[in-house]
Amino acid sequence: MMRPLLALIAFVALASNAAAAPISFSDLLARPRAKATEIIHYGAAPHQFGELWLPSGRGPFQTVVLIHGGCWLAELPGTELMAYIADDLKAHDYAVWSIDYRRIGEAGGGYPGTFQDVAAALDKLRTLAPAHKLDLSKLVAVGHSAGGHLALWAAARSKLSKASPLLSSEPLPIQGVVSLAGIADLKAYRADGPEACGGPETIDALVSAKVRGEADVYADTSPAALLPIGIPQVTVSGALDPIVPPKFGLDYAMAAASAGDHVRELTIQGAGHFELIDPTSDAWTKIRNEIDVLTGRLPPPVLPTPVHPHN
Repeated sequence: MMRPLLALIAFVALASNAAAAPISFSDLLARPRAKATEIIHYGAAPHQFGELWLPSGRGPFQTVVLIHGGCWLAELPGTELMAYIADDLKAHDYAVWSIDYRRIGEAGGGYPGTFQDVAAALDKLRTLAPAHKLDLSKLVAVGHSAGGHLALWAAARSKLSKASPLLSSEPLPIQGVVSLAGIADLKAYRADGPEACGGPETIDALVSAKVRGEADVYADTSPAALLPIGIPQVTVSGALDPIVPPKFGLDYAMAAASAGDHVRELTIQGAGHFELIDPTSDAWTKIRNEIDVLTGRLPPPVLPTPVHPHN
């Protein structure tokens, strides 16, 4: 049987001015923000909550999970960064569950709490779905930066070892993942990533490297170590991203495809790190189209016929 095709879409041109400097998260947060329909806690800690965004109508509503980034650090912004695309998805008739979680620098953050929170927040959808008319049959998780890592990890939860404290019974199935500048290979990012997220110290804190000693700290924390995930994935990078350069998205996509996963990789010319969560950007229009494909609203793109060179 033919290996699933990896669609490498390198440097997709945008209509925006490629010479313009990429926006920062401060630029994004300076804009007015809409408010979620409801804030619902899945635990007792301050950051154990999700924002539920519901479109108008009677439902059932196709549902998208959003997972914010911020280098897994408590000192950086959280769900407020995702509010802009949450509102856009709501306007396009998606229900959105935008989750927060305990992070490094606060009680319970890091390993295992950050991962357990993401799992609990996702599984909370089972109890929310009936009352809010949520359709979870084609659930798509969209994560940005550190959230891209967590979205891919969440989709791979069923592959965790029984010995891992991160394993939960009957994890809610995710049908597709869109990783926006996601840090999908923790080991590679620790070794070669920019210092923007604090360097190796941040990765070590996330996986509790000092406490876990000689254990393989990536075996239950890094999506790259859990391949194949077994569901369609889209990895998106901004060509101008200084925080998670495109190489990391491409390398992960190649590894996932080699393991048998169906992956699309897009590197968007003219985009930085935060254009990927800016609903006014051309990049976001392309990303929303990818979400529409994963949820079945749009047909899959026509992919080129793979070329097999002669030996």
